Amino acid sequence: MQVHTHVEITSEWGIVAARQAGRKLAREVGFGSVDQARITTAISELARNIYLYANKGQIKIEELADAGKRGIKITAVDNGPGIKDVRRVMEDGFTTSGGLGAGLPGVKRLMDEFIIDSELNNGTKISAIKWLR
Repeated sequence: MQVHTHVEITSEWGIVAARQAGRKLAREVGFGSVDQARITTAISELARNIYLYANKGQIKIEELADAGKRGIKITAVDNGPGIKDVRRVMEDGFTTSGGLGAGLPGVKRLMDEFIIDSELNNGTKISAIKWLR
């Protein structure tokens, strides 16, 4: 049975709840503490982006099982303004929030697979997968 959870992101408490849910599922799937930290950091970045740029959205965290491989998939979805220049936001050091700019490039580095789909005035969907080794 595959496990999944949805966390609504409408406040900073949603970010905390998403991190906790991700860490719990990562532990249950069998990830070690380092990969649990990577997964929760990725979730935190994605949820924070939803809160900062779209005001509300959803983080979906699910267990994956594919051809004997196990992992976790994180999907961040919002109906916000979308990302004007995806290539630019994927550059290290780029920031529009005054943060460190690790954001989405950091998430991509922390995870094994990363897909971003954004449409101006229609929102953004980001999927990231970490496989258990």
